Amino acid sequence: MKSIFFVISVLMLTVSVQAQRRLPGQQGLQATIGKVDHFDKSSVHVGATLSQFTRNSHQWKFGTEYLRKNFCYRIQSIPVEQFTAEGGYYRTVLSDGSKTFFFTAGVSGMAGYELVNRDRSLLYDGSTLISKSKFLFGGAISFEAETYIFDQIVLLTGFRQRILPGSSVNAFRSQFYAGIKFIIN
Repeated sequence: MKSIFFVISVLMLTVSVQAQRRLPGQQGLQATIGKVDHFDKSSVHVGATLSQFTRNSHQWKFGTEYLRKNFCYRIQSIPVEQFTAEGGYYRTVLSDGSKTFFFTAGVSGMAGYELVNRDRSLLYDGSTLISKSKFLFGGAISFEAETYIFDQIVLLTGFRQRILPGSSVNAFRSQFYAGIKFIIN
């Protein structure tokens, strides 16, 4: 009897217990900040996203983003701002056995509004902007790497290629970002 108790005790000590991460139905809130178009110093974007995990650690994401890029015109800076909402599906491509690191790829649909020079078409020197503010529709392709710091806190970094053909300035925007995700249930 003592030998059976000893064997069970040794087995319990050697078996590692893993956290309950990325369970179906589990949700997370994430905040991101990053740069646009190859780390251009005159650009920034921030985002907030709600994610919900499905089977096999995949996830649905729904969020909003604010993107700003300044364009130089002689001595004036012309801001182009985009306010977008998105919804998409992210598939886990790679993960480690301990469920600490995940690499995901995702596709999203996007819609929003582009504001060019705060809707002022006349510039300081009398020139007129041809680009106008307008509604946008399109999508994005994203790649993210996530690392669990604790069971409820995840650090992430990623790359996204936005494709918004209705943009009056540039239909393609590359984003590099970092963020934090809090698992809320």
